[in-house]
Amino acid sequence: MIDVIRAGLLTSVQDLGRHGYRHLGVAMGGALDRLALEVGNRLVGNRPDAAGLEITFGLAVLRFLRATRIAITGSEFGATLDGAPVYSWWSLPVQAGQALTLNAARRGMRGYVCVAGGIDVLPVLGSRSTDLGAGFGGLGGRALRDGDRLPVGVPASRARGLGPDAPEFGVKAPEWCKFNQVDEPARRGRQASGATWAPPVRVLPGPEYDGFTDAAHDAFWSDEWLVTPNSNRMGFRLAGTVLERQQKIDLLSHAVMPGTIQVPPNGQPILLMSDAQTTGGYPKIGSVIHADLWKLAQIRLNSAVRFILATPHEARTALLEERRYLRQIDAAIAMHEERCARELPLTAV
Repeated sequence: MIDVIRAGLLTSVQDLGRHGYRHLGVAMGGALDRLALEVGNRLVGNRPDAAGLEITFGLAVLRFLRATRIAITGSEFGATLDGAPVYSWWSLPVQAGQALTLNAARRGMRGYVCVAGGIDVLPVLGSRSTDLGAGFGGLGGRALRDGDRLPVGVPASRARGLGPDAPEFGVKAPEWCKFNQVDEPARRGRQASGATWAPPVRVLPGPEYDGFTDAAHDAFWSDEWLVTPNSNRMGFRLAGTVLERQQKIDLLSHAVMPGTIQVPPNGQPILLMSDAQTTGGYPKIGSVIHADLWKLAQIRLNSAVRFILATPHEARTALLEERRYLRQIDAAIAMHEERCARELPLTAV
């Protein structure tokens, strides 16, 4: 079990989301930074889709009631375990009674705490993710509160290197990896006040892209877009140059997905996120490629996002590079396990 001493700004149980129900109007949901959750689960021996905790900005305190293993991924929180510094993208042994404190995020916006065995709340429609809008999944369909207690499942891995007595180890964060480097054209616009990390995000032109004016096309690719405070897990409302259409023709409601960029009548884009609705009637100027969706989760409010034109081939290549990164992590964990199997006594299993 895990005791939630301090829940923080917005902490919720999330896995990789619900799949196969969009035709019924059920949002996919799940972790906004799916890559961070996948890496965290690997670091503690879980399946990649196991449920963990999504921490928004930080200021959370968790106490672990049994010896286990945890990993923190995503944002850098300046975290401490019983007062001793611990770091993101590391796999850490935890003893019974120890408390993990996640301070305000130093970089990025969202982090993930994964624990061996996963957060074992009741699955709803095949997922343990919290759907905050619909009010189901997770722990009572809501964000965590001070005083909550979370059940933890039985660890899937019996590897000595991932047990509560094995030494800690870490992996390289994706933002520092070569596969994340993108060549950017020169652009105009202002850097939003309070911006920390404003990543370039690759976008495919949407079905209604040609219906926008040349000036709108130029602004969409050249400007920096402010992520306004009126943003959440459903979508980011962006502020910048007004994107005009050539003809303002009404559209029938049609399917949308996380990553879809819609433009309502006011000309200010809305970038749909994991909890977004399944249909919409606004024209779609573009769609963020799947391999770059995790970057959006780390953009702070009042910070900037920049769009880069991508091709379908580039989108597929980027996804292959992301999967290669995960295979490299699997190989690094396997080497750690081999080393621990040689060095740890049998009682450590």
